[in-house]
Amino acid sequence: MSFDAIVIGSGMSGGIAAKELCERGLKVLVLERGKNIDPARDYMDHQMPWEFPNNMQVPQDEVARDYPVQSECYAFSEATKKFWPKDSEQPYSTPETKPFTWIRGDHLGGRSVMWGRQSYRLSPMDFEANAKDGHGCDWPIRYDDLAPWYDHIERFIGVAGSKEGLPQLPDGEFLPPFALNDAELQFKAAVETRFTGRKVIPGRTANLSVAQPHHEDLGRTSCQNRSICERGCSFGAMHSSLTSSLPAAQRTGNMTIVTDAIVHSIIHDPKSGKATGVRVIDAKTMEGRTYQAKLFFLNASTIGTAQILLNSASEANPRGLANGSDQVGRNLMDHVYGLVTIAIFPGLEDRYYHGRRPTGLYVPRFRNVTEPGEGFVRGYGYQGGLSRSSARASAMQPGVVGAQIKERAGQIGPWTAYLGGFGEMLPHPDNRVTLHATRKDKWGIPITHIDCGHGPNEKAMYRHILDDARTMLEAAGGRVVMQTPAPAKPGVGIHEMGTARMGRDPRTSVINGFNQAHDVPNLFITDGAAMASSGCQNPSLTYMALTARAADHAVKLMKESAI
Repeated sequence: MSFDAIVIGSGMSGGIAAKELCERGLKVLVLERGKNIDPARDYMDHQMPWEFPNNMQVPQDEVARDYPVQSECYAFSEATKKFWPKDSEQPYSTPETKPFTWIRGDHLGGRSVMWGRQSYRLSPMDFEANAKDGHGCDWPIRYDDLAPWYDHIERFIGVAGSKEGLPQLPDGEFLPPFALNDAELQFKAAVETRFTGRKVIPGRTANLSVAQPHHEDLGRTSCQNRSICERGCSFGAMHSSLTSSLPAAQRTGNMTIVTDAIVHSIIHDPKSGKATGVRVIDAKTMEGRTYQAKLFFLNASTIGTAQILLNSASEANPRGLANGSDQVGRNLMDHVYGLVTIAIFPGLEDRYYHGRRPTGLYVPRFRNVTEPGEGFVRGYGYQGGLSRSSARASAMQPGVVGAQIKERAGQIGPWTAYLGGFGEMLPHPDNRVTLHATRKDKWGIPITHIDCGHGPNEKAMYRHILDDARTMLEAAGGRVVMQTPAPAKPGVGIHEMGTARMGRDPRTSVINGFNQAHDVPNLFITDGAAMASSGCQNPSLTYMALTARAADHAVKLMKESAI
């Protein structure tokens, strides 16, 4: 079968690629390696906690057997178990001393169904950082190149946020923010009074605080403030491929979706230099087939994209497709994650809040912006919030029985603050994805080998992330009760990026400033693999903006017969 364009992957960037290409009139095939899911059938957001077995916890023996990696994700539970691949069936390898947690979706829509929805733009200083401090290769674009595409994506998906006028965190096209609660406002006032240059703002999130007509046209409606988004949102209030970008593509009549389609490799014609097709293995029947197209968008996720390119090696491309630079698979990054500080706040005992917002507060980066970094370049931001819960937890402690449970269950506990750091990870060529020399998966494809660890710059941030969080919480009157002793393993942040980086020079990068492969002119790579640096902001909004910009450029090239 032949199409105008093939999009490999249906997640965050793949869904946008399908939408943008279909809306420009192309007949588009979307290939998804995971199973088909239907929000009406498979989303579990209308079930009550007591309707799930084991208080929504997956039994330990099942976790140990099938989900030892996927269970490290905050969103993994009995309600969402169906969305994750079994690690026992889809393995990968790492060095024994350098574990990496590869969290994956295994269904149509990918991780866009379970993502955290935090949506921040990279800033001018992020696009300039590599050139200024010499790490990685220079981005071939600058913020102004991407700004209109950020606008475009924010309007389409719906991002709730506040305009703050911060150079390190540009404002966007926002819906009304989810307001800070009384305790967070008190924290904000204390931090901004004590520390000039530090800001506490509402977290910017891809949830519809107030749905607009173009959202409602797709069947989406305003957020119900339930904060169970990871189960899938039947209201369509959170952006995901399943309830937003893929329906927008579908209504054009130009999209075909094939699920259970394991992409083996991309076929390349050495005479024309172009890609001509995609080899696919049916996940269920093991049948092989090939699809042809004129244009290809590779959106299989950062590690999956590297695996496909490397497995597309041929006599003409012995190191893998689009890999003349030997950069495919290299420069893998994930944010420094898991450095958490928790504090108890006295007072405001007569205050509470309505509902459960889908976001909290955000502290934008200030190190190496308004305050110097101490032994490191770049910086970090914080996500978190202040909340109160019932005393249910203490009611369920050993020794608390009978009437004590009833008494405590009706009480509301103190305000508790949570601040978690997100630190920038620098690109390094030795942090890389390769194909295992001997091990293959059940479809006969070499499994990925992931060799990735933090370097001196990341390690220099650890203590400062914790110290700055403690200082801010204590300045606001909090009593710190817990800090994590070490960051999470790379990968747990679920922001992996960088394995097919963008750059100006074909000798040191994989794709150009429009996400077009230097070596294969009709191949565009627009998922996290394209990132030349990571910033400290959640990256999905940038993936989507890059994708929309690349799709617009690719269609123009097709009309000009340039590809």
